[in-house]
Amino acid sequence: MDVLSLLGLVVAVGAILLGNFLEGGHADSLIQLTAFVIVTGGTLGAVMVQTPLATFFRAWRLLPWIIHPPSMQLREMVSKVTLWSNVARREGLLGLETVAENESQEFARKGLQLLVDGNEPELIREIMEVELLATEQRDMDAARVFEGMGGYAPTIGIIGAVMGLIHVMDNLADPAQLGGGIAVAFVATIYGVGMANLVLLPVANKLKAVIRRRSTFLEMLIEGVAAIAEGENPRTIEIKLKGYSSPSI
Repeated sequence: MDVLSLLGLVVAVGAILLGNFLEGGHADSLIQLTAFVIVTGGTLGAVMVQTPLATFFRAWRLLPWIIHPPSMQLREMVSKVTLWSNVARREGLLGLETVAENESQEFARKGLQLLVDGNEPELIREIMEVELLATEQRDMDAARVFEGMGGYAPTIGIIGAVMGLIHVMDNLADPAQLGGGIAVAFVATIYGVGMANLVLLPVANKLKAVIRRRSTFLEMLIEGVAAIAEGENPRTIEIKLKGYSSPSI
């Protein structure tokens, strides 16, 4: 679980609310349903126009990754690949058939099956890299959905502000109507800028970081499987794959 994402959101929103309180404001003054509908609805609609349907739904499926990123135990996988190479060295590539059947990680299982089928190292690498690149591109496109929303939200907030000011101008003769229009105008701007910079853009960047880490993890796996296919020494394979390790993975 990535606690930092939740903590960051709490700190950001908390700092704004605290600042508002220190200035003598009240939290309920920031609650405007009309402004919320304008900004969220307009932002969501705009990004739906620019995004293919499959990418749009994939973006929402990836959203939980900011809290629960996919498992990427790199050191554990290095140990696994080293074990596979030892099995292949003792029993031959066919000895990995049982290992492949029991492997839970789909990408790793596919690599092991390619090994068992006796494919050439370059062909194995090519097949696995094609899948990696395609998956990475789809996931990056999905992350850019939130980036796009972060770009639209401030502008939609300005539209909400202008609409509020139009409402104010239409009711200059009725002072009782002025307060609501002015509130919508300013709060819509806050919602647009706040949603973009506190939620949408950070979510997009966090997803991109997770996707890059996942790609590094899968690149390591490809390198390990290809090295087994080439018959490299298990100790050499282990040393090579440990080069992918970093404190953040």
